[in-house]
This record gives sequence, structure tokens and C-alpha cells, in this order.
Amino acid sequence: MQISDRIFELMRQKGITQKEFSERTGIPQSTISDWKGKHVNPASDKIMIICQVLDATPYDILSGTESTRYEKTDYLMVNKSSDEYVLIEKVRQLSESDKGRLFGYLEALLHLD
Repeated sequence: MQISDRIFELMRQKGITQKEFSERTGIPQSTISDWKGKHVNPASDKIMIICQVLDATPYDILSGTESTRYEKTDYLMVNKSSDEYVLIEKVRQLSESDKGRLFGYLEALLHLD
């Protein structure tokens, strides 16, 4: 089964029309039709938006199997110049112990009235 076949199967399962899929992904309907009619696969730069719209992982789309070995992953896109990106990069540098402390501080901050 080709990648495009898996995409159409997921669209069918989720009740998403080709038109709606086009609107939500920004991929032209003619391109989506080519996937089906010409048996071609989407460009690699479209995989993440396709996954987002279909609530699937790249593993699901590319392998064609439900991800049972791996936990479903939520993806969050942030701009590299944003504060969120800087925060993520700094958290990645912390030891596991320090990460635990940081999460404790965050919980305390969230519960301040």
C-alpha cells in the first residue's frame, strides 16, 4: 500500500472529504487528486501537516500500521526565535533531578492566586 493510499484510508475513516482535507492542509485539490489518479505520494514537506489534520503520526502514515510499539506523540511547532523555543532548549540541558525541581516550581507558580 502506498503512502497516498494510507492517507485516503485515514480520510475515509475520519469522514474527511477531499475538499475539506485540501482546505485544512492547504494542499490543492488537484494535487490530492493526482495522488489517487496517478498513484503518486505527497511531497515530504507536506507529511507533518497531513499528520496534524488526520491526527496521525508520521509512523502511521509512512509505515501503514497503527503505532503500537511507540506511544502516540503530540507535536508542537514553535518558532526558533520565540521564548518557548529558548525555554525548551534550556530544559533539555538540565539533569533529570533539576527537571524535577523545575516542574515543581512550575506547579507552584500555576497555583498562585
